[in-house]
Amino acid sequence: MTTVLRTTWPLLLGILLLMVGNGMQGTLLGIRGGIEGIATTQMSVVMSAYFGGFLLGSRLVPGMIQKVGHVRVFAALGSLISAVLIIYAAAPNWVAWSVLRLLIGFCFSGVYITAESWLNASATNETRGQALSAYMIVQMIGIVTAQVLMNVGDPAGYLLFVIPSVLVSLAFTPILLSAQPAPAFETIKRMSFADLYQASPLGCVGIFLMGGVFSALFGMGAVWGAAVGLSVREISAFVAAIYLGGLIFQFPLGWLSDRVDRRQLVTLLSGLGALVVLAYLLLGGGIWGLLLAAALVGGVANPLYSLLLAYTNDFLDQSDMAAASAGLLFINGLGSLAGPLVVGWLMAQVGNAGYWVFVGVLMALLAIYSLWRMTQRAARPVDETGAFAVISPTATTLAVEAVLEYAQTDEADLPHDDAPAPDLTGAEWDAAALGTEDVAPPDADGDDADSNDAHDGAAGDDTGRPSPDSPSRGG
Repeated sequence: MTTVLRTTWPLLLGILLLMVGNGMQGTLLGIRGGIEGIATTQMSVVMSAYFGGFLLGSRLVPGMIQKVGHVRVFAALGSLISAVLIIYAAAPNWVAWSVLRLLIGFCFSGVYITAESWLNASATNETRGQALSAYMIVQMIGIVTAQVLMNVGDPAGYLLFVIPSVLVSLAFTPILLSAQPAPAFETIKRMSFADLYQASPLGCVGIFLMGGVFSALFGMGAVWGAAVGLSVREISAFVAAIYLGGLIFQFPLGWLSDRVDRRQLVTLLSGLGALVVLAYLLLGGGIWGLLLAAALVGGVANPLYSLLLAYTNDFLDQSDMAAASAGLLFINGLGSLAGPLVVGWLMAQVGNAGYWVFVGVLMALLAIYSLWRMTQRAARPVDETGAFAVISPTATTLAVEAVLEYAQTDEADLPHDDAPAPDLTGAEWDAAALGTEDVAPPDADGDDADSNDAHDGAAGDDTGRPSPDSPSRGG
């Protein structure tokens, strides 16, 4: 780790400052919206716009980098972010904020892509895992630090808008002055949603649901806090608790996920998250009850994202990694885009409890769907699964792809595509997949093309993974 920090500290320092700036603007707008009297439904549009911009940036920025290069894109988007953070205070209305949030989401997506490509290029095969772990930890520290800085000024004034603007401007200095050369950048091929879903239905559905959970927790957390009358200190502590819970739980749950059926862990964690939400709604508990609930829900939600990526990775070929990461991030982005809008509508319909109801329902749906999927596909042996790798929901395609590739480097040898399959009937394969017959499946995940491929079978080969030659479309 010492070697990683010595070689990548300019990048990590820049990312830390970027995350502080981004973390402050999200919480600050939620609080300032309440001060300005902006309705919850209008604030939900503001918060959703960021995720729309982030999704748009993930699709367009790679082309921009190819045309003009990393440095120009990085500097231009950074300048826009710094300017937007100041303009927020000058135009305190929800329409202007929505446009600005869309723009800043686009810009942050672009600077993350650029920074992650530099970080990935600076790491060797031996240090990539440590570099990715350091990257995730730095992101979490940045967000938590942002919540602390929320208490140094009055959210009704200008200071709290100036601080993130300055920090973001400073973030580019160590990165742009780094001796690390700009890496080569290639366009990521696309995998069709059908092929991605065939590879892992649970991965696709789970990533979509977790996108909604994340955008609700992080996008609407400050809006909810302002609506129920929490102080600035209490709101910042609430948001920080969500991230701290995720940071603390990631590593022990990651260790556990490499030793059990990951679907069981997905079911357990999402069910626990739903129960925590229900307990808070029924029992309350004041500010300490709120912080405990936030830490537990955040501690469940963050590892679930990494866990679902790891589970999906178990059914992917190395050649499909980049395409799959792009598709998964797009699915997650769609869920994130819808999350704040639905939360805002629920809060308008059933009151402030709608915030927690939304999170609890999505967690419960994931638990139920994961439990059902366990009846449709036999579990892969633990020694044939890839390693768990920690990744933040704010990471872009490049970081996700690097994490998936790194996780597969420790994967056991898998059956070859041309391995002969036993001559069994569809009924016999159904029985084998459900564990009622002691029969080895023809592919890596226990599915037969005749019985289970409608749910899980991958297009193009018999390994349970999408074929590299499958037709692709956007996503």
